[in-house]
Amino acid sequence: MSDPTPPVGIDELLERVRSGLDRVEPAEAFAAASAGEALLVDIRYAALRERDGLIPGALVVERNELEWRLDPQGSHRAPEATGHELRVVVLCNEGYASSLAAASLRQLGLHRATDLVGGFQAWRTAGLPVTPA
Repeated sequence: MSDPTPPVGIDELLERVRSGLDRVEPAEAFAAASAGEALLVDIRYAALRERDGLIPGALVVERNELEWRLDPQGSHRAPEATGHELRVVVLCNEGYASSLAAASLRQLGLHRATDLVGGFQAWRTAGLPVTPA
């Protein structure tokens, strides 16, 4: 039996996912994190973090562990995963994988999860704080 749903390409999927997110620009993410109103979650892989540095205060979680670490009900959750009301701003290198990751967190009930427009590269270009890895 064939699947009646036609396949969706990644560009269309990304557009659909992003239409449901309140994506944030670097300055807004910085202000929210500085005020304790959002948790920045860096899902870049180790080589990129080592090459480009870290955002001070961001929780580093490998992408393949994200849902387990951020699920407030999960047995492997990070201490920062305090509840479903938590505003999580996911960031990747350029802002693509983070959109899909934020959508996945929303499926776990983290309805305020979103991502950083332009990712780490936009953060750095905006002159926001970065420390060596």
